[in-house]
Amino acid sequence: MGLRTRLTEKLQIEHPILSAPMGNVAGGKLAGAVSEAGGLGLIGGGYGDEAWLTREFAAAGNRRVGCGFITWSLARNPGLLDLALAHAPAALMLSFGDPGPFARKILDAGSVLICQVQSTEHARAALDAGAAIIVAQGTEAGGHGAQRSTLPLVPAIADLVARRVPDALVVAAGGIADGRGLAAALMLGAEGVLVGTRFYASAEALGHEAAKARIVAAAGDETLRTTIFDTIRGYDWPAEFTGRALANRFASRWHGREQDLAAALQAEQEAYRDAVAAGDFTTGCIFAGEAVDLIADLPGAGEIVRRMVAEAESALQAGYRRIAPVA
Repeated sequence: MGLRTRLTEKLQIEHPILSAPMGNVAGGKLAGAVSEAGGLGLIGGGYGDEAWLTREFAAAGNRRVGCGFITWSLARNPGLLDLALAHAPAALMLSFGDPGPFARKILDAGSVLICQVQSTEHARAALDAGAAIIVAQGTEAGGHGAQRSTLPLVPAIADLVARRVPDALVVAAGGIADGRGLAAALMLGAEGVLVGTRFYASAEALGHEAAKARIVAAAGDETLRTTIFDTIRGYDWPAEFTGRALANRFASRWHGREQDLAAALQAEQEAYRDAVAAGDFTTGCIFAGEAVDLIADLPGAGEIVRRMVAEAESALQAGYRRIAPVA
């Protein structure tokens, strides 16, 4: 069982599935489990915590994993890149900012440079920086992203990459949580997928169990793109990137009232921190994508990989039978 693509060849993996480097969720245990199952797991460097990153690389054990960073945040603490590269990651992923200042160090270390992009302009900059893999992220994705939808964005970037750097690879992200999404991504011209929310709802993810249960129970209609959770947490994200999260009581109160929240920030932040510590996700943020409709359980990450591959193979075979000409 397996789907061989240029991505599996490039990364020396069995299946064309990468787990997203979700901050505070994608630790070493999750990344290691995905890699052990034949994909490539990426540890989430998040906003930069040296002790956390060191601990999670250790948690991955001797399994071959990668790492991902929020680029604009890494620029404030560039020493974290050296820490990650010291662990010889199979790949290093940069998202949400100019990869140029970090690209040469990553390439010189022998790591594969992955850049996540949200537009063709971003893709051009990533190719200019030397990225070997471009992740085309649609707005359906959980967590931070931009405005373009996965379905038209992936083939547009696939065409761009084929024209400019034919050896570079495209990976699809955003709204992909089962094998049908993987099969669709391959048909759009991608060589594989980067999956976030589905792996958040896994046994190995570091997220709070109440948050995982909420993802399982949620529907895609309950997500929204917003800046309020960045404001309340004190993160100054570039304006072009909002975060897709599950709607909750906090969002009902403040989404659309961003200026009022900024004015009340000091009073609201302590209550927000207390709610998160207590696992109260009527207030706390759960970043999750529109594909929550497709998530109904909390299996191990390895089981998720195996399911996705089997489902994708079935979907591709069934699709051929539907459209194949009758003899």
